[in-house]
Amino acid sequence: MKKKINNIKTYTFNEVFKKGLKSKKFQESYNEESARLNIASQIKEIRQKQKLTQKNVADKAKMPQSVIARIESGNHKYSLGTLQRVAYAFKKEIKLV
Repeated sequence: MKKKINNIKTYTFNEVFKKGLKSKKFQESYNEESARLNIASQIKEIRQKQKLTQKNVADKAKMPQSVIARIESGNHKYSLGTLQRVAYAFKKEIKLV
């Protein structure tokens, strides 16, 4: 719902998001970001279920602990090769659908 505050129109998040979803580029970016965040969350969840530290996973994946921390933060992109090494550390396979 549009509101005027000091002659400035304001919009709710839902209004802006709904408008953004009309754009194909926005949809693609949103879906890509959602998938990346989902993977980051899964990595952290698996690591914690296996009672592993980020350092443990990093050592098994032959990479610095900071890479695991960056992936889990959800604020950084990563390559498919990096993701494959992390999956290997968990004795998992990557399946693309």
